[in-house]
Amino acid sequence: MKNFSSSGTTRGRNHFVKALSQRRRHPLAAFALLLMALLVTGGIYAAASTANEAQAQTTTFTANDVEEGSKLFSANCASCHGMGATGSDAAPSLVGVGAASVDFQVGTGRMPLQMNGPQAQAKPVQFTEEQIRQMAAYVASLGAGPSIPSEEILDASEGDSSNGGELFRVNCAMCHNAAAAGGALTRGKFAPSIDGTSEKHIYEAMVTGPQNMPVFSDANISPEDKQDIIAFLKTIEEQGSPGGAELGSLGPVSEGLFIWVAGLGVVIAFTVWLTSRSS
Repeated sequence: MKNFSSSGTTRGRNHFVKALSQRRRHPLAAFALLLMALLVTGGIYAAASTANEAQAQTTTFTANDVEEGSKLFSANCASCHGMGATGSDAAPSLVGVGAASVDFQVGTGRMPLQMNGPQAQAKPVQFTEEQIRQMAAYVASLGAGPSIPSEEILDASEGDSSNGGELFRVNCAMCHNAAAAGGALTRGKFAPSIDGTSEKHIYEAMVTGPQNMPVFSDANISPEDKQDIIAFLKTIEEQGSPGGAELGSLGPVSEGLFIWVAGLGVVIAFTVWLTSRSS
């Protein structure tokens, strides 16, 4: 009787282990594990992004800002972007672009658009700072997006220009030139010169990706690294061109062209002088 009971217990334990093993090998187990890993990774990424964005956010807008911004938008922007900024055949939706996008586009005069072309060009600003803020508040109320950066993160004196120069050469120089002088792109588009651009608009351009520029979110380049890039740009702006005529800061192409034209001019002038002497 004792041996029978022990044998039954052993068979029951083996059956339980076998059943558990089969469940572990269930076809959906790998999928469930992968899904769980993705959820955990996404949660960590979202938390990190939120923490970074919080470092660069400015003060919130009031209900009056949103209301006044809505009126300004309806009068000046809705004809292209549609009522409610949902977009149209003439212009894209602005839902979710954030306050920073409005502050950059309107604050640099690129919007309202002057004429159709490969890309919007900077021109004199048509609105006051308060009006720009109100329109930014309205668009920000339509959906979450990059906010206007705080003054603290824009302080170039707190940035590391050496690190900023390295980051700029790796991420930006292929379009904007190593000296931030700008450059030509395809189909009539171009990367503008950054000389004279305010710290706020430089930061907003990085987080919103205007025109043909890619978006450099805080997960790609942290707010501190953006501050370092601004510090680098302001440093080279203050230094000017200690070597003399910068020739557009376009490097060997413009310098070679200058030497070729100037050298050819000297040769022609010398030839004319020799001809006049012989005659």
